[in-house]
Amino acid sequence: MQLAELVETSRRVTDTSRRSEKIAALAACLRKLGPDEIAIGVAYLSGELRQTKLGAGPSTILQARPPTAAAAPTLTVAEVDSVLERVASVSGAGSSAERRRLLAELLSRATPAEQEFLVRLVFGELRQGALEGVMLDAVAQAAALPAPDVRRAAMLAGSLGDVARAALTQGAPGLRGFSLTLFRPLLPMLAQPAEDIGDALGQLGIAALEWKLDGARVQVHKLGTEVRVFTRNLNDVTLAVPEIVEAVGALPVRALIVDGEAIALRSDGSPQPFQVTMRRFGRKLDIEAARHELPLSVFFFDCLRRDDEDLIDSPARQRFTALSDSLPGTLLVPRLVTRDPGDAQAFMDAALARGHEGVMAKSLEASYEAGGRGSAWLKVKQAHTLDLVILAAEWGHGRRKGWLSNLHLGARDPSGAFVMLGKTFKGLTDEMLAWQTTRLLELEVARDAYTVYVRPELVVEIAVNEIQESPHYPGGMALRFARVKRYRPDKTPEQADSIETVRTLFARAVLSPSQ
Repeated sequence: MQLAELVETSRRVTDTSRRSEKIAALAACLRKLGPDEIAIGVAYLSGELRQTKLGAGPSTILQARPPTAAAAPTLTVAEVDSVLERVASVSGAGSSAERRRLLAELLSRATPAEQEFLVRLVFGELRQGALEGVMLDAVAQAAALPAPDVRRAAMLAGSLGDVARAALTQGAPGLRGFSLTLFRPLLPMLAQPAEDIGDALGQLGIAALEWKLDGARVQVHKLGTEVRVFTRNLNDVTLAVPEIVEAVGALPVRALIVDGEAIALRSDGSPQPFQVTMRRFGRKLDIEAARHELPLSVFFFDCLRRDDEDLIDSPARQRFTALSDSLPGTLLVPRLVTRDPGDAQAFMDAALARGHEGVMAKSLEASYEAGGRGSAWLKVKQAHTLDLVILAAEWGHGRRKGWLSNLHLGARDPSGAFVMLGKTFKGLTDEMLAWQTTRLLELEVARDAYTVYVRPELVVEIAVNEIQESPHYPGGMALRFARVKRYRPDKTPEQADSIETVRTLFARAVLSPSQ
């Protein structure tokens, strides 16, 4: 397929706000892709590159963009992906110049519309409203398959491109090839925020409460003596966490997939800050030295497979039983099953007293919804926290002069764009200011006298006292007393909180005084 056809589909999807029209346009385009183009097309129409890291920053891309453009379209989807693969693979002396040359050559063959599409795609700014849910439904429509079957396959595969190719080339038999497979990680199930313990029990009734640990999410797979550990982003970090490998490897279970949190604890059992735990996942690390200086503990809260039994469709109570039957208590997160508000509050108070964030409240009947953020899992914290995306930052004044300080914060909206909710410079240490200045300048796309605008890639956890009505921001809401709690390098912008989550919290705050 010519790139121009895909660009035109992107334009049509951007120009309509109707979900059904987006899906129809995407499905029509997907049907025309060749087998080897499907995964590429799905990625591009979702606003993503297939290459994890291109190695080319904004300045390289802008320098590579030629002053002229091709008069007629000649580029194919496969050619573009091939060039970008070469760009990503360049290394060594002169690599920057070679990347720039390859990009310049590619862009010189593109029409003005194709150039704009490619530059925005590489910048990570191609947000045309084809979010994963929309694309999943488009794949289902294009392949004439039930959407739940496509969604389940994507959940198990961790790759929508692979599922789309199987669906469009093999139909239903192709989807049946995706199953829970050892050493192929699946996306973690996620939680919605609840107002407080009473709110959580009101939604769930009897619930399983667990201490909410401020650690790194890990998914561990075991088969015989082999153990592998994956992060929430499905990265293999086995070599970085030998303590976890040894703990799970010693279990008298042949096959196992478990979900949990890795966390660095102080000598008194209280948690180290999240950033301290994350040091163990750094790229350039002396593992043995780090293990001695900053040992990791791991606590599991879910079991997705035990021996030959696939448990993701089983109710949580069955998965919890399989977990406790497989692991010693020292590897289990503290849990209480109750519907009593007093007992639940006492459990949460105990978690807070130990220095943890709060509690998770989980339905006992829910299956494991990989990659989903439904109402079966609720997180209860002392203060509201939101995972938001940095849209821009303002230069600081006084002692902060020379640093990017005041952050512009946004939440996801259904179109894939971000809705600004406010600004904050509170909670930032000197170390964080120095780091974020360097990182945000790497993400810069534009600036004026006071502000640097950036690609929306950096997720930050923000604590807020209140969400209030405001005419100053597009979403009609603003964050009150927002302060930075930490950066979330383990989360992508697509995993940030949505504007609907913020509206729900706002609605509860408005209603709570009288209801």
